[in-house]
Amino acid sequence: MKSFLYPIINPPFFTWVRPESGKGSKVHEWIQPITALTDPEESKNAEVVILGVPLSRSSISASGASEFPEAFRRSWRSFTTYNLDEEIDLSEMTVLDAGDVPMHVTDISKCHTNIITASGALHHHFQHSKICAIGGDHSITAMMVKGMHLKNPDEKIGILQIDTHFDLRDMSDNGPSNGTPMRNLIESGVVEGSNMYNIGLHGFFNTKDLKQYADDKGVNYFTLRAARKKGIEATVLQCLEELSSKVDTIYLTVDMDVLDIAYAPGVPASTPGGMTTEELLEGVLAAGRHPKVKAMDIVCLDPLRDTLVQPTVKLGTHVFLTFLTGVMLRQSASK
Repeated sequence: MKSFLYPIINPPFFTWVRPESGKGSKVHEWIQPITALTDPEESKNAEVVILGVPLSRSSISASGASEFPEAFRRSWRSFTTYNLDEEIDLSEMTVLDAGDVPMHVTDISKCHTNIITASGALHHHFQHSKICAIGGDHSITAMMVKGMHLKNPDEKIGILQIDTHFDLRDMSDNGPSNGTPMRNLIESGVVEGSNMYNIGLHGFFNTKDLKQYADDKGVNYFTLRAARKKGIEATVLQCLEELSSKVDTIYLTVDMDVLDIAYAPGVPASTPGGMTTEELLEGVLAAGRHPKVKAMDIVCLDPLRDTLVQPTVKLGTHVFLTFLTGVMLRQSASK
């Protein structure tokens, strides 16, 4: 069944059979495919909308991150809707799966245009929802943010980036790849460098010229060592506080390569010395609680590199559910 968003967004390739009652204690029994709705108007009140963005041909290194949206959906049966740590049940929220952005087999530029169009359509229809993009490589972030800007050109956007890399490579020789999304946004005038905050840089995985470019453009960044000394949550909260005084909307991007390679075998560019699972989830929860964080993505997770039990895929889903936990906590606090 096609949704009202088709052909801008294809229906989910994979969906679960949900209980007739529409209620269940597992994530796969709870999240609704948008194709199950007959009236577009009834969807507007959804708290969260998922968008699959299966693109990884724009990666600098070989990546199967395009396979994550489907693996993400298939992993839902491993999770319940109840968060024991926070004692809240996510099933009280309405979460819709809008499906996937259509991708051209060979034309990356066309793929990126499709992402911008899909993002714009979602932000237009779901004006009060949190849009969660499931990548895909990091090139999708620039396109998702451009789509957000397209529909709300008067709103100033800020970026909270959790990442091992600056992602500020030169566009002239790298193009709109997974190494350039932040530079893409700066050079296109969509986001000011001073409204970008990066947490997680470490080790020997960024060149000196990228740091110099970041400094020249006023990009704010915390190395992982500095964030650990201050505390991951405290660092995230500081970034959000500074951003919220300057921008209208905050976009959270989680590059899974921020994780230590021991925790993320299914990430093409994971490195030694990265974040622990606990640190990442702590940071994402804090971000999810902030009222100006209105969209997010999870990128650079390759199920084809994961081990048999898919620990990295499960962690990616855990990151998503943790963000939703933060959203629900913020809603509770505002009542």
